[in-house]
Amino acid sequence: MPSPNIAFDTIPSSIRKPGKYIEFNTRLAVRTLPGNLQKTLIIGQRLSSGSVTSDATLIDIFSDIDAAVAFGYGSIAHLMCSAAIKANRYLSLQCIALVDAVAGTLATQTLTITGTPGAVGVLTVAIGDQTVQIAVATTDTATTLATSLVAQIAKQNTLPITSAAVAGVVTLTAKHKGTLGNSIKVSATALAGTLPISGLTVAVAVGVTGATDPVIATALATVFSAGHNIIISAWNDAINLTALRTHLDSVSGALELRGAIGIYGWTDTYALAIARASAINSGRIACCFVPAGYENSYEIAAAFGSVVASEEDPARPLNTLALTGVLANPLANRSSRTEQEGCLYNGVTPTEVGPGDKVQIVRAVTTYTVDANSITDISMLDLTTIRTLDYVRKAVRERIALRFPREKLSSRTAAKVRSEIIDVLYKLEELEIIEGVDDNLTGVIVERDSQDPNRLDAKIPTNVVNGLHIFAARIDLLL
Repeated sequence: MPSPNIAFDTIPSSIRKPGKYIEFNTRLAVRTLPGNLQKTLIIGQRLSSGSVTSDATLIDIFSDIDAAVAFGYGSIAHLMCSAAIKANRYLSLQCIALVDAVAGTLATQTLTITGTPGAVGVLTVAIGDQTVQIAVATTDTATTLATSLVAQIAKQNTLPITSAAVAGVVTLTAKHKGTLGNSIKVSATALAGTLPISGLTVAVAVGVTGATDPVIATALATVFSAGHNIIISAWNDAINLTALRTHLDSVSGALELRGAIGIYGWTDTYALAIARASAINSGRIACCFVPAGYENSYEIAAAFGSVVASEEDPARPLNTLALTGVLANPLANRSSRTEQEGCLYNGVTPTEVGPGDKVQIVRAVTTYTVDANSITDISMLDLTTIRTLDYVRKAVRERIALRFPREKLSSRTAAKVRSEIIDVLYKLEELEIIEGVDDNLTGVIVERDSQDPNRLDAKIPTNVVNGLHIFAARIDLLL
């Protein structure tokens, strides 16, 4: 080192040939905070008709067609990617898909047509958020209508089911084995204009119950080092969500440093939503609840995760953001205010239907509600809290890595490192990501480790900016 204050990387102090030697130092170039692009991963199920033939294949998804070709039209992975892109067309999206469990069972439903049409009209079958329609003539029989319906279903390859007819009974079979097929909602109406077609009856009934899902741990092991910020799971069962929680804790820890959150969807009852969230109790996992939603729970998860990714400011609340592409759930099933409060106290993110029949986020919370001693803990209530902490860590880490890639540890080093940390904190405060930096300056400590002579330890007080979720006022009447 030729001088006490200037260190060179490429100009040695031992040269003797006369000359003017100048090198470039880029370590001080970056003075801003890092970007916060939310790299998103969807984990779903694939069909054998897709081009992807391995559970270990991670691919970039840029369009609905990309997912359909890769994983099969109407596959769970395809429908999830489609829902995510509808909600956020600029999403940075990757997907890894698993084949059906060998021991799995296909869910079925039956649609039984009886009688003779007394008028010309249309038979409409709603399958999830998609519809299938066929014309009804007075000369049609139950058998011809069932045959026509099966033919039309075959043409609509994005449906999550296949079909077959015997006489007037149409059997609808989920394309995938497992429990997710059980939640496919099917309903049918036969109308002549706005009135029911006389003489014709269409009844839907549950058939075989789907069972046994793939295990998500296989896919998570594959993407362990990929650095995703948001992981959206097709499955919301306890086994797979526990595996997701373990994965998130591992990749987000102080040694791996790849902070991530997990997302799952729920369309079943309020009570079951709360029970599942309570069992997971993770500050890195959020459940989006659309009671009796027309979409499958995995499509709800994909839309919600995509909307979360659209907000790159980690501290900004997601309240009122619409889940574009998600249909308004039935009026009778929408959450009451009391149920929404219950969700927010029990680790479930509620939704409501706003203007224009748009499904909106009420307040994004994590499933974490109690600490290790089962004491109520609101430290990780809002999803913005863990996202903010992850970003603060990223900003500090990248600044130190840029400024001190080959630094010696002397008596002056700690002060230089502390100065850079404080600069990052002030910049975070400017963007209202954290606050109260001046109040906590004395708490920013950088010191040598007592056991390792090559290590610096730091303490960084971080007061995250909270969301403005509640405004309360009193109006005094003056006469």
